[in-house]
Amino acid sequence: MDKASVAQTYQFGDQTTSDITIHLRSGDRKPEIHCCHKSILIENSQCFADRLSVDQSENYIEVSCPVSDYENYVKLLKLLYFPQDSVLDLLDSVESAVGVIRASIALRCEAITESCIRYLEAMPWEEKEEEEIHKILPTLGLSATPLLMRFQQPDFTATKNVFISAIRLATTIDLSFPPFTDELRMSAQEQVDYMLAEDEETPLVAVDEDVKSTAQSGLAKMFSTLETELRALPLNFSQAPEAAEQRVLQCLSDLDWMCNILPKMELMKEFVSGLAHISDYVLAIVQDEKYDYGLWGVKFRLVELVGKALEAVGFGSVVLPSASRVQFLKTWLPYLRKMKPLLDSKSARNEAFPYRMDVDLCQNIEGAIVSLVLALPSCDQAEILSDWMQRTEQLKFPDLTEAFEVWCYRTKAAKRRLVAGFNGVSSNPSHSQPLMNP
Repeated sequence: MDKASVAQTYQFGDQTTSDITIHLRSGDRKPEIHCCHKSILIENSQCFADRLSVDQSENYIEVSCPVSDYENYVKLLKLLYFPQDSVLDLLDSVESAVGVIRASIALRCEAITESCIRYLEAMPWEEKEEEEIHKILPTLGLSATPLLMRFQQPDFTATKNVFISAIRLATTIDLSFPPFTDELRMSAQEQVDYMLAEDEETPLVAVDEDVKSTAQSGLAKMFSTLETELRALPLNFSQAPEAAEQRVLQCLSDLDWMCNILPKMELMKEFVSGLAHISDYVLAIVQDEKYDYGLWGVKFRLVELVGKALEAVGFGSVVLPSASRVQFLKTWLPYLRKMKPLLDSKSARNEAFPYRMDVDLCQNIEGAIVSLVLALPSCDQAEILSDWMQRTEQLKFPDLTEAFEVWCYRTKAAKRRLVAGFNGVSSNPSHSQPLMNP
């Protein structure tokens, strides 16, 4: 009699036709008895087949199982009564299928194991479920090949192509995206962050020239989009101020995100250069008198972005000629001096005001500026420090006291060296007396 015929004849738990009982013991509890049929057990479980081949007259078998898997063992016994092509339809969750596999491995039910593998291979997995599947893979042998393919790491080219596509989406390089671009862009940005931070292979991709080129194109697109939005700001602001500000804020937020990934690709110099290129235009728009009482979010975001650029230059991760460093600092220093008291005043009057220059932000910017100033030629240092000390109302931020003290020490030390050099020359006979002919 084939399996289908047997399944139609017998039913799990049917006491009237049962010729054997399975005593299922879990932990220290009293075993529970399940009525079964020898023919079903022998045909579908090699474990039961081996046991009954020794003594066909045996009328019960005790099976021990973990407490956590008790229900899975019961479900396995029930599945033994169904044709293999029906098992897939009876599995109702990944968690259940994993549990049944554990039981089927213990009882050597190859057909059930194969059905569970087919089910798992076709289902999406949660992270916890994936971990459980990974634990049972070593016990499955070659039959686990379909599942192993889900765990297989993509090759370098495949990883790079996905990464490049994610960057293009995150930076909206392509214009032919559907209406839900914002949601997709934000998701892509999150995944690029994750890949750079978590995936062991991604840093190798990040320094690939193709990836760098894509990131550079995306950065250029972001700066271009910012210029476009600023150009349209006067008209848009007059019609819908909040919407206009949000459009510019989105551009700045995207650039801020880029600041987080560019250092990992050794491309932060491109960001600083791009910001320096449009600095005058940005300041001319944002500091227009029509926005004196608005655009606070945009103004604050600019402080944050400029702070990151100053950190990159001041602490040496971006190397620029001294003239470029001086120009960048002179361009943005007045803006930073102006914004700090304005934002502080707004925060003092309104506790709910969201754009505060907190202590950490101020200290990071000050530290970067001090480091940048001290790396400039001494004459440029003197000019910046002299201008700083003349602005008594703005001495508090940025506080360049440390730079001033170091400059004074270096200047005096330089003068000592110069005097010592002159004295050394004047006291050297070979320089102070004419050479005598022999």
